[in-house]
Amino acid sequence: MNNKPSVEVWMRGPIEEVPALLQPVAHALLQVQEDSIRYTQKLKDEDIWIRPYGLANIAFHIQHMTGVIDRMFTYADERSLSEEQFDFLSKEGQQDTRASLSRLLVTLQNQIDQSIIYLKKVDPLTLGDTRYLGRKRIPTTLIGLLFHAAEHAQRHIGQLLVTARHLEYSGNIP
Repeated sequence: MNNKPSVEVWMRGPIEEVPALLQPVAHALLQVQEDSIRYTQKLKDEDIWIRPYGLANIAFHIQHMTGVIDRMFTYADERSLSEEQFDFLSKEGQQDTRASLSRLLVTLQNQIDQSIIYLKKVDPLTLGDTRYLGRKRIPTTLIGLLFHAAEHAQRHIGQLLVTARHLEYSGNIP
């Protein structure tokens, strides 16, 4: 079965109701959603915890993308992180047999779906407004946080792909 769309998300046209300046953010997040499924389709639950050469495992990348998107959108909404978010951050990549691949992917997809809904509500005139990052309240902008969420998730998709391919080609995955 080939789940690969003929063209990438950004080539399929605008995402309905997302402001023009935020289309790249929406496209990148939706590409992460598709790629995370495509690149992990040959993996079993136990494969997601393998750390080739001591590098981050697949589970970490999926959890981290979910967490980064959640955290950046929380800051974009001018809110502080909750205890649940700090707890999620502290557990990224720690082996948890209850965290199946499908469960991790659904959590990531739900986070991306929520993010697209958020993007649809953003007033483009506020994109340059100051926002603050973290407990140190590092000044940035609304568009900076939203872009970083998408860009950072894209970096981890690349790392996830390399790890998945390594597992496949090293004989760990049939």
